[in-house]
Amino acid sequence: MTDGPGITRAEIRAVTEARLTFGARGRALETGRALGFALDHAKARAAVLSEIDTGALGAALARAGLTHHVVTSEAATRDTYIRRPDLGRLLPEAARTALPRPAGGLDVALVLGDGLSATAVQLNGVAFVAALAARLQAEGLRMGPVILARQARVALGDGIAQAMEAETVVMALGERPGLSASDSLGVYITHRPEPQTPDSARNCISNIREAGTGVEDAAEQALRLILAMRRLGESGVALSRALGRVALHPAQTPRP
Repeated sequence: MTDGPGITRAEIRAVTEARLTFGARGRALETGRALGFALDHAKARAAVLSEIDTGALGAALARAGLTHHVVTSEAATRDTYIRRPDLGRLLPEAARTALPRPAGGLDVALVLGDGLSATAVQLNGVAFVAALAARLQAEGLRMGPVILARQARVALGDGIAQAMEAETVVMALGERPGLSASDSLGVYITHRPEPQTPDSARNCISNIREAGTGVEDAAEQALRLILAMRRLGESGVALSRALGRVALHPAQTPRP
């Protein structure tokens, strides 16, 4: 790719971490680019293969004034988790029965899972959960302990919410790292989850990290989504449609 009249290569690199403008060097990349690719590939592998340190996360949550409980999906090992995505979505019966069940159920269940990047969880997970928990408490919403979920896919949060009798579940977990963002946290919010909840029933906030969406901004977005879900009784695509109807007919805005 050559410099155009309107934008330089340096300006492009300043706004994206994507692998653009390698530049031709005969049949090979220049040495610096090749080494950078190898480093990012190693970071991505480490993010996917590493496991969360539940002790360190639990201690960090305690410093933020939050209690926690640890569960593991049906994918008992990391190797199984990578090879069997379906098992990462399932909560074992023993884990289900051991989950705390506060009297009267919960408004929101907070789950922090490893997903496909333990790196993202260790760097950004507790900060996001603590920021969101403070906002939920200010709204008077009931939460239980933060659930630290090992070998977790997004849908594992559905079973956790059902077991804890939570109306809404927030599943924060590491996103697939690719080759430019091994520290990216994703958040999936589902209202009234059921068995076999489709992904279309979830709302997602992606790329939560220092170089992406900030933790405080993400927590504020999550709170607004949760409040909208509670007001309108929907999440995912249905929530978007309901919000569209409210915007078109403001006089008919449902009351909490």
